[in-house]
Amino acid sequence: MAEITAAMVKELRERTGAGMMDCKKALGDTEGDLDAAVDWLRKKGLSQAQKKAGRSTAEGLVAVHAEGTSGAVVEVNSETDFVARNESFQGFVREIAELAHRERADLDALLAATFPSTGRTVADELTQQIGTIGENMKISRCRVLSVDKGCVTDYVHNQLAPGLGKIGVLVALEGDAPADKLEGLGKQIAMHVAAANPQAITQDDIDPELVERERNVLIEQARESGKPENIIEKMVEGRMRKFYEEIALLDQTFVVDGESRVRDVLERVGKDLGAELKVSAFARFQLGETQSAGADETEQSAA
Repeated sequence: MAEITAAMVKELRERTGAGMMDCKKALGDTEGDLDAAVDWLRKKGLSQAQKKAGRSTAEGLVAVHAEGTSGAVVEVNSETDFVARNESFQGFVREIAELAHRERADLDALLAATFPSTGRTVADELTQQIGTIGENMKISRCRVLSVDKGCVTDYVHNQLAPGLGKIGVLVALEGDAPADKLEGLGKQIAMHVAAANPQAITQDDIDPELVERERNVLIEQARESGKPENIIEKMVEGRMRKFYEEIALLDQTFVVDGESRVRDVLERVGKDLGAELKVSAFARFQLGETQSAGADETEQSAA
């Protein structure tokens, strides 16, 4: 039997877009004949992924999975919403989220991890799914949160199936209190994050460039009033306070009651439980936002 080298596998993968394990099997079954291996993969329907690789993946699902003190959120994209409603695809995405949680994996580690039900790497399993379902797909991002004391809670807005939808949120709530006492509050804060879309936990966590850009815009707007500089400065400071209240989680009005600040809710519940409570991190994934932004800007943690 011909020796199957890594270079041969690499070349076959580049020619077909098939997964590594499938390429190895194809080369083994064809005694190392690359052309025959290409045909072998085509007959199995495993060489189609590459043809689909350039097609847009703006649909798909966000999945969350949280247990106790840790949780994971992932986004897996597809070409159409029709595929997002496919039970096989939903099962694949759900298993990806569970694996990310179990492995505490970032995106690179997740793609290299072993997919439990098949033994392939996640990257190769994705290629297999592309060939089977017939659409281009992409695992675009994942995030894992954990706390030493407290809980990590999840929430999916308008979920399509359990743990799956188009907006998924994780909230890491720290505090030396029983987890079952914290989970209800954590879920409410996760719902708030889904609705209010904060960009940071506190004012100090907001990107300084974003703050400076907003301040410059407000200064120019205020100067159009023709008022003196000292008045303009006061006008800008007032508008900046409003800006912080709109995008800093702890300064936002809690959507659950419509009147309290989130920080006040944490303080009040913490006092009732006899513990200091803190949102140490959150992640909000909205389907497709990385397609236009180029990078996720909604994953936030305390500095």
